[in-house]
Amino acid sequence: ARVTLQALSAVLGGCQSLHTNSFDEALALPTQQAVEVALRTQQIIAHESGSADTVDPLGGSYYVESLTSEIEKQAMAYIEEVDKIGGAMKAIEKGYIQKEIANSAYDYQRAVDSGEQVVVGVNKFTIKDETLPELLEIGTEVEETQKERLAKLRQERDNQKVNQLLDEVRRVAESDDNIMPVLIEAVKAYATVGEISDALRDVFGEYREPSIL
Repeated sequence: ARVTLQALSAVLGGCQSLHTNSFDEALALPTQQAVEVALRTQQIIAHESGSADTVDPLGGSYYVESLTSEIEKQAMAYIEEVDKIGGAMKAIEKGYIQKEIANSAYDYQRAVDSGEQVVVGVNKFTIKDETLPELLEIGTEVEETQKERLAKLRQERDNQKVNQLLDEVRRVAESDDNIMPVLIEAVKAYATVGEISDALRDVFGEYREPSIL
């Protein structure tokens, strides 16, 4: 139900692309049934509701326009604050972004715990002994199959070319050049995501979030 409302809101707001989460996606990879429900949600909105037949169905609504203006105002205030810090990267390095997210999550959870923010099924209209949906289980044979495929790939590819391209990834990463072309070439040569990530780690190290006080 929530995903339907969120998806409809996105369509009415003029989104260009849309993903609807499956109802069990927070617990595991979605089951076939859950995926179908998510897909049908999009299809009903697109082909039955009529909400996609108009470019801006909510245009001119005083309430929606006023909310849009308020969102723009608050967003610009945030952008100005980030600019004062020195930009998005500086804000992340100083922990500002993380702190804002943590504070927002804390305030929201307090509102849920107090009942100020209603979450149906969580703090209102709850069901006793609610059972979890049947989750998708993936057997260990899938992991073994993938390991075999990876080993076969490494045997059959041109490893000398892969190593040369990984060295090039490191070189470009240390410069101000566009790294995307060499990443594409590395992938075409069948360098793995792990190998490319290791090459980038050699240059940038591994990110550690600053402590948030």
